[in-house]
Amino acid sequence: MNEHTEPDLDHDDARDAAVAAYWATARKRAGLNRLDVVVGQQALGAVQPPAWSFGSDAEEADSLLELVLAGRKTATASAEGPYSSQGVPVPAPGDLSIILDGAGRPRALIVTTEVDVRPFREVDEEHAAAEGEGDLSLDHWRRVHEPFFTAELTEVGLPFDADAPVVLERFRLLDPKPRGHHEDVHAPVTT
Repeated sequence: MNEHTEPDLDHDDARDAAVAAYWATARKRAGLNRLDVVVGQQALGAVQPPAWSFGSDAEEADSLLELVLAGRKTATASAEGPYSSQGVPVPAPGDLSIILDGAGRPRALIVTTEVDVRPFREVDEEHAAAEGEGDLSLDHWRRVHEPFFTAELTEVGLPFDADAPVVLERFRLLDPKPRGHHEDVHAPVTT
């Protein structure tokens, strides 16, 4: 059996069970189990969010996750092309995500707070610094992200250039709280 073409159902089932267990705990710690009686809608945490990891490999996933857990990484970016070519909406404020480590274990819960789509050439220093990587400079951000976006776009048959739209997301770590953060864990999420 070729593990690159055949799914490992036991591994997928184990990961799905771990994600579901993490979600059950994390949403309680983040105060997402409440009903919004004012608006009459269910709380943000009613449906299990997607689980994914940052980066393009296990090592990068672990390294970027550590930046999130330390409170240093509060933003991320992706090429817009794969969203539009696959008919998938770009992330929106209020979206929740379970972040996996390089081994596929759920380790964090984040909420998207802001989304902006702009050409690669118009990404600014503020966003680059919020991504928390390297020396926090725009030059570093561009050097690291150009090949990443090129690969993302190539997968869907699109070219990369400086005018390629990029989805810039800001997010807040809900669980676990960033190290050294002592906010009330039962405070509801507002976006």
